[in-house]
Amino acid sequence: MKIKKAIFPVAGFGTRFLPATKAIPKELIPVWDKPILHHVVEECVKSSVEEILFITSQGKEIILDYFDRNTSLEEHLKKKEKDKELEKIIETSKLAKFYSIRQNEIKGLGHAIFQGKKWIGNEPFAVILTDDLVISKVPCLMQLINVFEKYNMPVVALEEVPKEETYKYGIIEGEEIEKNIFKINNMVEKPTPEVAPSNLAIIGRYILTPEIFEFLEKTKEGEGGEIQLTDALQKYTKKGILGLKFDGIRCDMGTPEGFLWTNLVFCVNSTSLKPLLLQILSRLSPYL
Repeated sequence: MKIKKAIFPVAGFGTRFLPATKAIPKELIPVWDKPILHHVVEECVKSSVEEILFITSQGKEIILDYFDRNTSLEEHLKKKEKDKELEKIIETSKLAKFYSIRQNEIKGLGHAIFQGKKWIGNEPFAVILTDDLVISKVPCLMQLINVFEKYNMPVVALEEVPKEETYKYGIIEGEEIEKNIFKINNMVEKPTPEVAPSNLAIIGRYILTPEIFEFLEKTKEGEGGEIQLTDALQKYTKKGILGLKFDGIRCDMGTPEGFLWTNLVFCVNSTSLKPLLLQILSRLSPYL
């Protein structure tokens, strides 16, 4: 089956970006000229996803507003003859069909995904975490979909991380069955370097089947009363789940430092922005 639906868990408070996120969702902070979320939605659309469900919380309604039509603004731009700007905002509303469900309790990533059970129905689907922005020639999600369609098994995105940073991620233990494709035998949530089974970390792209909702329903609450996705994914290992070491650059948007890094990587990889970045750095060089 084709992957036509994607769930975006966006209910978090974004506390690392306070005070900015007191007023606006972290997902709408711009990377160059578009919000983080817009870039990731474009990755989905380029991967043939047609419907997107945002799992939101109180105060996050503005996310759906961003992807909705704004007729007053459109009329204003028409009168001002700002045709390029008008075209951009209309294109944004046509990227996909957008829906939202409120997560009334913030009880972890697994709990957030479970809110989409009825909306998903019996289809395989994608889960996208907007903290991870991936720059690649072939969209990261499309790379995962290609593996899913070949093997008909759930797939997660993998990245090699420094051994000393394994405590930040879910880490897999597995065997390579094809170049950059791993059969996952075990997953460990945020292990210390001493006990980590590898340095292959799960990052925020997943292709899952509806069976995940059964696993989530049976998953016990962990630390802080949260239901962790990794605990539910572990149950896939008995039937089969794959990991793909994707081709691309992952930018971690989860911290202000990562946000700065992302903007720089975005500029370096853009033929139009790179000259501007070099010009700015040249001007700043006397102060470095």
